[in-house]
Amino acid sequence: MTGGPARVRQMWHLMEPLHAVLYYAPAAFEEAAALGYDTEERWASYFAWRAAPLGASGAGEVVRTFHSFAPVMVDRHVPAGWAVADPDAVLAARLRAVDRTYRALFGDRVEGAGFSEAAALARRAAEAAAPGVPGGLGAANSALPWPDAPHLTLWQAATVLREHRGDGHIAALTGAGLDPVESLVSFAAVGAAPAEVFASRGWSAEEWGAARLRLQERGLLAADGAATDAGRELRAKVELRTDEEAAAPWRALGEAGRERLVELLGEPWLEVIGSRLLPSENTLGIGKV
Repeated sequence: MTGGPARVRQMWHLMEPLHAVLYYAPAAFEEAAALGYDTEERWASYFAWRAAPLGASGAGEVVRTFHSFAPVMVDRHVPAGWAVADPDAVLAARLRAVDRTYRALFGDRVEGAGFSEAAALARRAAEAAAPGVPGGLGAANSALPWPDAPHLTLWQAATVLREHRGDGHIAALTGAGLDPVESLVSFAAVGAAPAEVFASRGWSAEEWGAARLRLQERGLLAADGAATDAGRELRAKVELRTDEEAAAPWRALGEAGRERLVELLGEPWLEVIGSRLLPSENTLGIGKV
């Protein structure tokens, strides 16, 4: 594929904000509140929105498929969230939230030819991602029916693609011998985001410190917590394998299709970023890795 792993990563950087706006948009919190979720903080709705494709999953399944969250944090929201609303109701509400959010961001353009063409291209790529990792979030989202509206199809395709990539990333981290908290510690150590940003994942100071010690014993972290050369090399290998695992959808779309999708989504991407709905620092390392 022209551009190789760097091109795959560029496509992730393009698509991720179009997906992630769900977790921060006012309409999403309003829809979550209407279902009965506590919206004083975002986590109750986040776990519901993201886990619903798995069905009425237990905490263990969410810990495994989300990977980076501390079990104690997941336990606060799963499976209790399914007593508030069942997964089918959550899935319907998240599409309503996306519809309202995209219409607020992009106006009548969601009905236009540009969004329709972008949706068709993104769907072609997403369908090439299926089935992905069995039991993963990519496969679970791939199994959902496609919405009729092009802008909702675009969002769902972005979701399938990002979760497909995430499943491959978890496999790469596991293959590198990094457990969930070590994955975060090592990522912070290469400058993906300040360590305090990763506190949102619920790990205690003791758990974080123990992971740092384990990585230091492996020669991956220096005494000050920064990555050693070996630590940077390991993380680079993880990111490369992640790109390789995520490449199939973009190979299937072809160079012309990818370039056209980049052209079509450039302006919407800028508008999502410019909306300031998304945090400037994130745990995914977008713009840093």
